[in-house]
Amino acid sequence: MSSRIARTLIVMPAFNEEESVGAVVREVFEKVPGVSVLVVDDGSTDATTRRAREAGALVATLPFNLGVGGAMRTGFRFALENGYENVIQIDSDGQHDPSSVPALLAELDNADLVLGARFAGEGDYVVRGPRQWAMALLAVTLSRSSATTLTDTTSGYRASGPRAVRLFAEQYPAEYLGDTIEALVIATRSGCTVRQIPVAMRARAGGVPSHDPVKAAAYLGRAVMALMFAFLRPKSSLTSRAD
Repeated sequence: MSSRIARTLIVMPAFNEEESVGAVVREVFEKVPGVSVLVVDDGSTDATTRRAREAGALVATLPFNLGVGGAMRTGFRFALENGYENVIQIDSDGQHDPSSVPALLAELDNADLVLGARFAGEGDYVVRGPRQWAMALLAVTLSRSSATTLTDTTSGYRASGPRAVRLFAEQYPAEYLGDTIEALVIATRSGCTVRQIPVAMRARAGGVPSHDPVKAAAYLGRAVMALMFAFLRPKSSLTSRAD
């Protein structure tokens, strides 16, 4: 596992996360010794970059806000250009527990993309209303397209192996929900194998949530639109999975 960790890059998209990013980076180093961390400062106007560097992370600073998808594509390209085989996305707000990183990496023995699922037996994360309906619809649809059971298709806590890293360095979508829903469709239609493992999620350590409850009703419609656009994309192919 230690050699795999050395070949793994933790990518943390961050937009105005000065309150939490430093603590999250330090926790990653504490719980996953030997791993590399890249914080992608997605056009922040606060001290996100400085806090991340003080904690020991590598930092890529984007000139303006691209969203999670744009930040993650930057991370995938950095990984590919610098010899990292695996990429794990961890949110910079403290919701993702780095203790699950070894389990995500281990599951890459069986898959190209591994999701950390909030609704698979770990923790007590709950959503209600339109967001719950949207997540249920997405879970059913994407489980069928990926030929496996997926309960949390919008989870941002995920690990990508070598094939997925190469794919996402070129094709990771930047649109709203594209970094979760559309990325899954791109992966499965490109021949990647997707699996999930249960993880527990935590409350945000700081900053402002990306989804306001007032916008919950719009989430269902946006999710359906994102799903439709994802399946309209042309298929692509990849070479066989690397060891």
